[in-house]
Amino acid sequence: MNVHEYQAKSILFDFGVPVPKGRLVESVQDVREAADEIGGGRWVAKAQIHAGGRGKAGGVKVCDGVDALEGAARDLLGAHLVTAQTGSEGKEVHKLWIEEGLDIGRELYLSLLVDRKAECVSFMVSPEGGMDIEQVAAKTPERILHLRIDPAAGFQPYAARRMAFFLGLEGEVAKRFAELAGQLYEAFVCTDASLIELNPLVLTSEQKLLALDAKMVFDDNALYRHADIRELRDLDEEDAKEVEASQFGLNYISLDGNIGCMVNGAGLAMASMDIIQLKGGRPANFLDVGGGVTEAAVEEGFRLLFSDAHVQAVLVNIFGGIVRCDIIARGLLAAVKHVPMRVPVVMRLVGTREEEGRRLIEEAGLDITWAGDLDEAAQLAVAAGKEARA
Repeated sequence: MNVHEYQAKSILFDFGVPVPKGRLVESVQDVREAADEIGGGRWVAKAQIHAGGRGKAGGVKVCDGVDALEGAARDLLGAHLVTAQTGSEGKEVHKLWIEEGLDIGRELYLSLLVDRKAECVSFMVSPEGGMDIEQVAAKTPERILHLRIDPAAGFQPYAARRMAFFLGLEGEVAKRFAELAGQLYEAFVCTDASLIELNPLVLTSEQKLLALDAKMVFDDNALYRHADIRELRDLDEEDAKEVEASQFGLNYISLDGNIGCMVNGAGLAMASMDIIQLKGGRPANFLDVGGGVTEAAVEEGFRLLFSDAHVQAVLVNIFGGIVRCDIIARGLLAAVKHVPMRVPVVMRLVGTREEEGRRLIEEAGLDITWAGDLDEAAQLAVAAGKEARA
């Protein structure tokens, strides 16, 4: 689960991480009061959307004077920001984070993430803060330090010293960095985060370290332990279909293709998507119904697929082990009562109660194209999609 910058900073502040003074506003009328509360004569207005690249898209504005700040708020609130992470449709700005202007001396990069290969948490630091870390990795990989933390030992002082030395920090600043790094690690572990990114972490002219920008992502599977974090979820920032699917326990992600997919099991779903592309098509979604799927959840999955205007053919690839094929069939029959089956459906239905599932669909008289294996199913679905597009 993603949260906004202002929410991430609030969480990190509770763990002792220093952040600039700021206040959230949702209307131009609130801007002057926010500026008075923060103080100073220079502020930064930051659009709050779940996407990186806000600065390049014009979503971060440095303002001298309250009049300029109010003008920036008028420009940003209600605007659609288009970044590399939003797609061409962009995201509408509903909230602004107004923050004190700082005299920045250096910009650093600092993040923590789950290193799945090493089965531990890793720090990633670079003196090239404020830049896209992907560009730094591609052009100057020697400017990035990866440091794995042993989960049994936890965060140790030597790790902080090594990172501070790599960043060129000395004396009191290095000590403050070590303290900050320890606070970040504690926040990461205690909140079940999967990512914390400070880009940039700044060193001001007064030699203060502050998290100028902050991003946090949390493990969805651990949110049951964190009701306070779960309440920070902003549904306006998420794909409506993904939100609807999650309410039925479906794993659904919208993509940019035209072949709708319904599969059981993440591995089989990834394989199905790969084969669709191998056959010359593009998947319109990732939809894993899981193992303990109910008829109601299957019905919702088909409703999502049939109501998606981008979907021109549907591939159903079910290998019934825990999942029963007759539940998939009943879910389809329930869905078509409410949403027309307006596109070709190619179905591979194999495993538990396969015969019952096929019988239910055939007796209902649905126009289903049956496939014997995944290779044939993908080929048929891609061909159907191309024919619908022609």
